[in-house]
Amino acid sequence: MEYYEKLRMLREDREPKTTQQNIADLLGTTQQYYSQYENGSRKLPLEHLTVLCKFYGVSADYILGLPENLKYPKR
Repeated sequence: MEYYEKLRMLREDREPKTTQQNIADLLGTTQQYYSQYENGSRKLPLEHLTVLCKFYGVSADYILGLPENLKYPKR
């Protein structure tokens, strides 16, 4: 599942029902602009990803579809 599909799923599964306009207001953008995030035609900026993670209570890894057991290189 692509990250933009997860954005839509998270929004549609949220109770009480959350609209694209609600999320756009949270992000300080327009509904049309946010809609482009959900359909994959516009890349999601990092600052918006951060706000959405906090709002939905999920990690960026979850939204981005990264595996939970991802090993990071040692420095």
